[in-house]
Amino acid sequence: MLLAAAGWAAAGFLLIRDDRAESRACQESVKAAEAKVRTDRWDPPEDLPGLGAYPEIHWQLRALGNPCSRVPGPTDWAYQGVVKLRPEDARTLAKRYEFVPYESVNLDELPDDSSPADVWPALAPFLPTESRWLHSRSYNETDPSPLWRVAFLDVEHQTLVFMLNDH
Repeated sequence: MLLAAAGWAAAGFLLIRDDRAESRACQESVKAAEAKVRTDRWDPPEDLPGLGAYPEIHWQLRALGNPCSRVPGPTDWAYQGVVKLRPEDARTLAKRYEFVPYESVNLDELPDDSSPADVWPALAPFLPTESRWLHSRSYNETDPSPLWRVAFLDVEHQTLVFMLNDH
């Protein structure tokens, strides 16, 4: 009986140790995924309507919870990106969604007081140096995206900054 109890204790210790190693590997994997600046096209495109055939995109993701948790359930994610648009697409986007100067926006309309200055550090090098940001409430609220969206547009530099969160 004592031998059986010792065997169960050893098995329990190995399971805990394996869980810790698995959790540590998961956390390292999440950190690597969050640090990566992606350049693949955004999918699904409906999340970012009206961008046209943009020539360049840089984006990242962040876990809003702990995707390595042993508690079942989905993890919400946040995404940010910088999109270089074609000049004609930047102008069309500004007109279609009635973008206005960012300075004129009531900041209470923006979730978490979002601004272009809130771009994550790895994406900052892709921003124009002397930007003139515009904002559009109608763009942010355009369906059918299941994501919360905030976008800022600089028509002169053909640049769109986006911030998306799972609801």
